[in-house]
Amino acid sequence: MNAKRRVFEDFAGDYDHWFDDHAKVYNAQLRLLGRALPSTGHGLEIGVGSGRFAAPLGIRCGTDPSFPLAEMAKRRGVEVTIGTGEHLPYRSGSFDYVVMMTVICFLDDMAKVFREGFRVLVPSGIIMLGFIVRDGEIFRHYSAEPEKGRFLRHARFHSSEEVIQKIHEAGFSGVEVTTREHGFCILTGKKEDFPRPMSTNSF
Repeated sequence: MNAKRRVFEDFAGDYDHWFDDHAKVYNAQLRLLGRALPSTGHGLEIGVGSGRFAAPLGIRCGTDPSFPLAEMAKRRGVEVTIGTGEHLPYRSGSFDYVVMMTVICFLDDMAKVFREGFRVLVPSGIIMLGFIVRDGEIFRHYSAEPEKGRFLRHARFHSSEEVIQKIHEAGFSGVEVTTREHGFCILTGKKEDFPRPMSTNSF
């Protein structure tokens, strides 16, 4: 197990307690994501963690590589499978929408995870990403906190432009930033009804 994954195994409790200790920030992120979320449909959260977003937003399914965090999410009522975003344990076309909340900075292969998200979506399905923008206000604030710093030292942050490009390359269309506040960004994209050729130059 690499250091990135081990920190979420060894300090799962600290990770989960952070949301209680920073309720104002957590509730603000929850509100922003909830505004972008479809009102109906079968959803999946990739990197569900302890279920802090999936449970209150009614996202029934989640996947995460951390056993302790997955157990917390299960206790919050989420149906969790142990796995990574690069190899989702679901059939193609299983979900109406896919959510990834503050997780892309910890991915080993962001492009592959986006392609897997595309695969498990139905035609016209939606992907939603909430992420901390590189060098933004929240990034600088979190990096100074011992609790978050323990996890963020293993993270690789991206600009919104980088993420948009990777989402396009995975085959999504209609990609747009729905919210950008204090260095926190929510981005959505759509799986077209009819596949189009993937291009590394597509925007």
